[in-house]
Amino acid sequence: MTEKIMLIDGNSIVNRAFYGVPLLTNREGQHTNGVYGFLNILFKLMDEEKPDYLAVAFDLHAPTFRHIEFDGYKGTRKGMPDELREQMPLLKEMLQAMNVQIYEMEGFEADDILGTLSAKAEEAGVIPIVVSGDRDLLQLASETVMVRIPKTKGGRTETEDYYAKDVIEKYGVTPLEFIDVKALMGDASDNIPGVPGIGEKTAVKIIQDYHELENAIAHSLEIKPKKASENLTEFQEQARISKFLATIIRDMPISFEKMQTKIGDMFNPKAYDLVKRLELKSMYDRFEKEEVQTAQTEDFLGIYSFETAKIFLENLEKRETAYHFLMDEGKCQGLALYQEEIGGCWLEVGENLSVEQLFQVAETFFGDNNYVKIGHDIKNDIKMLREKLGKTTEISFDTAIAAYILNPTGTSYAYDDLAKTFLNLILPSGEEVMGKGKSKKAFSTLSEEERKGFAVSQAKVFFETKKIMTEQLEKNGQNQLFYEIEMPLIYVLADMEEYGIKVDKNALLEYQKNLEISIEGITKEIFALSGEEFNLNSPKQLGVILFEKLGLKGGKKTKTGYSTAADVLEKLRFEHPMVEKILYYRQLAKLKSTYADGLLAVMDEKTEKIYSTFNQTITATGRISSTEPNLQNIPVRLELGRELRKVFIPESEEYCFLDADYSQIELRVLAHIAGDETLINAFRNDQDIHRLTASQVFHVPFDEVTALQRSNAKAVNFGIVYGIGSFSLSQDLGITRKEAEQYIAAYFAKYPNIKKYLNETIENATKEGYVATLWNRRRAMPELQSNNFIQRSFGERVAMNMPIQGSAADIIKIAMVQVHHALKEGGYRSRLILQVHDELLIETFKEEKEAVAKILKEKMEQAAELSVPLDVDVHEGHSWFEAK
Repeated sequence: MTEKIMLIDGNSIVNRAFYGVPLLTNREGQHTNGVYGFLNILFKLMDEEKPDYLAVAFDLHAPTFRHIEFDGYKGTRKGMPDELREQMPLLKEMLQAMNVQIYEMEGFEADDILGTLSAKAEEAGVIPIVVSGDRDLLQLASETVMVRIPKTKGGRTETEDYYAKDVIEKYGVTPLEFIDVKALMGDASDNIPGVPGIGEKTAVKIIQDYHELENAIAHSLEIKPKKASENLTEFQEQARISKFLATIIRDMPISFEKMQTKIGDMFNPKAYDLVKRLELKSMYDRFEKEEVQTAQTEDFLGIYSFETAKIFLENLEKRETAYHFLMDEGKCQGLALYQEEIGGCWLEVGENLSVEQLFQVAETFFGDNNYVKIGHDIKNDIKMLREKLGKTTEISFDTAIAAYILNPTGTSYAYDDLAKTFLNLILPSGEEVMGKGKSKKAFSTLSEEERKGFAVSQAKVFFETKKIMTEQLEKNGQNQLFYEIEMPLIYVLADMEEYGIKVDKNALLEYQKNLEISIEGITKEIFALSGEEFNLNSPKQLGVILFEKLGLKGGKKTKTGYSTAADVLEKLRFEHPMVEKILYYRQLAKLKSTYADGLLAVMDEKTEKIYSTFNQTITATGRISSTEPNLQNIPVRLELGRELRKVFIPESEEYCFLDADYSQIELRVLAHIAGDETLINAFRNDQDIHRLTASQVFHVPFDEVTALQRSNAKAVNFGIVYGIGSFSLSQDLGITRKEAEQYIAAYFAKYPNIKKYLNETIENATKEGYVATLWNRRRAMPELQSNNFIQRSFGERVAMNMPIQGSAADIIKIAMVQVHHALKEGGYRSRLILQVHDELLIETFKEEKEAVAKILKEKMEQAAELSVPLDVDVHEGHSWFEAK
């Protein structure tokens, strides 16, 4: 018997279910009608079709290639109702609990996923059944592919079923011709323009006569009525765009492994538990009645009153203790504690224990440094405890930071990921309820016993993983990295986030206005060079201009048009003056959207400050990153990018900025690690390192090096740090590949120890499976074992660079900790407020300026003992721009 796969349009079906079923809520007020209606439709169709495989596709909240091509695509659609939006995470959680495969991909819609999966399923010999409330999917119907369109009325579901013959019978056109009909008539719901004056009947008649849009356009003068003929002639390009928008992609870069979609144990205890929490009572019979065994079966202590909490904490043994605050929508729900000797305890905020009372009694624990406190992702806890208790709390061990050090390429360090990675434990149903990224509303639906168990289970996981992590940190020689660098840094970053940085709102508005003027000016210049106006943000339209109208070579045409990515345009920079202007336009547009508009969006209206979040666990090299806004990626090579720094100012006239940055820190680290005497002596003698390299590589006296030779040598110096090859260097310098090879060969001839170091690094990394910094920060290197040449080459470049970049990152972190500590210990009013790569910015009380500048320079230059000196420049200013 032939196997079948049911492919479901998740957004379409849940939307239809939501409007077809009256609003339903459980006792906690969580809306459930969308989930309930979706499951009703799913179960009904499964009962009818009995598929062997099942998958659900969802749209992501991100622009697709259609939005990029046509700005107005779906622009008329109303936003999703809040009552439905809050159910989307629940629906996905329900499907995952039922072991149903979910597909979603940025840049594409669920329709494209369904189109691609149905094509791949047919190739694999599996019959697809596509389920959607959207008639656009009718274009997928064939002799074997059936499209089922459900209708929900009064809680009951009916379906219309379409094979190719059914589409012809109902609409008078084939499924593929259905696309051309839509191209002519448009679609108001998706804001697809179509051709003015051509409705469904006329569109169907035209396609019945001419079968395909281009053929209809070719015979547009023969079409009747006259108005349709005239409009099709005039708006033919709009019709083509409409067809492009209406056509479902069937060859997305997505894999189909049918066993991943195999229907298995859908009605399991985990799914049953969720159905119960949502109170979908009519579905209980479909699920097993066996209760899930979770952490609440252990004998954990629950405390629900102020008096009991006070007595418990006053008598709590001063031992190693894991804790965890459970937060739901920014509100503290309680505190879980775990000690090995006594097990777990849960202090729950409620009628007899307010949030204020919880923190009042918790001070007994958090204010006593005799407890070895174990937390997870503690930076937010530090800020909350400081706000509630009025002082900084010492926490000894952060399991998220330890997990990051032990596995820096991990995608998540949430507590359930710790359990899987370090305890080899798959947490039972419900335990991941409060995990990072999971449903925030789920906690309120739990019973008293479940809340207690789920809360304490998290503290227990932190306690148990800490044991394993401590051993591994010791074994790896990473104790200094963890205890002396990363743990103290948490407090530094917490303070930086709390202080924020002031923005001159008027200057920012002026900057935004100047960008708009510059964008308008460069746009006019581009249009003048191209000879016509077009959508500068449309890669398809730009590709046509560059590679067809202007005839530039090197265009790569895909099904959606020519690629106009940055790397493509960089190669064409000198082929036509318009290319340079396009690249400049994109820089200006990014400055406006990401920084000018972006900073205004996140600026606090009361303080006129921005409060960036500094992340410790994102980059594999150990570098700190920042978000909302990201201040690490301001394009400072662009003059307008540098000028953005003018809008950042001290919070009052009493303060100024002191800015300090390391000079060529990565090259200094390279000289030290490689032990290259030529480089070491150059840095010790404070020589111009780029001029020296030019002298060595180009065989000219030091004093006769030209500006161009120095510039090229600088590219080689920094390129070597990043494992650059001859091809990339030739592209960067605009020289032939052979010349680039000669540059690199000459470089290694003069700096032989660097070549030796790079070769040994790759060799050792291949053997050991990792590379490490001077402070033993490790990065696993599985890429070096790959049979794929490209992946292995990538691994070699990473292996060469990571010890250098990572060591530089460790040095700036050490400096941050020492500067922060010195300012605190000295009672200074000045404070560290920003770190960007190799640069520190201090908001300095003017009366402390000289003393703080001395601290800043000394602590940064003494952060590490290398065979070369660390050189730091300190500058003063009344804005970040002036100080830099």
